[in-house]
Amino acid sequence: MQSLKMQSLKMNAVLIDSNVFIRLLRVNRDPMRFLDPWKGDRYFMTCGMVRMEVERGIAKPAVQRRVAAFFDVMMCVPTSNQIWANATEIAWALDRRGKVLPAQDVLIAAHALKFGGAILTSDRHFYDIPGMRVYDPAEEFSDWDAGS
Repeated sequence: MQSLKMQSLKMNAVLIDSNVFIRLLRVNRDPMRFLDPWKGDRYFMTCGMVRMEVERGIAKPAVQRRVAAFFDVMMCVPTSNQIWANATEIAWALDRRGKVLPAQDVLIAAHALKFGGAILTSDRHFYDIPGMRVYDPAEEFSDWDAGS
């Protein structure tokens, strides 16, 4: 039987997709300050793919260090052999249905599914992945379009 802590984690964990960080940084908004009020009792998660997609595009070293520090305190789901197997299975099944998604996003989804399947993203194709709970920033944040 799962512990209460694990059940709570699976109910409240949300993986923040790279497009959320990238968009906020492009409009000069601090992702940590922007996301903090939304956190509530949620656990923010990440994975190596999201971290790499975000940090590789940051030009200013000071901004990169600040974002890296935020990633350092988020729960990072490791990319285990089981995650790779799950991602492969998801991609294979979607491909057979004519839904060919970017491999990086299927891998990100497999990480989110490990802990309940919730993701904050503006990428519509995450809705095609069985078991995903998608939070759309445009619906979650009244000021999402401010500054764009």
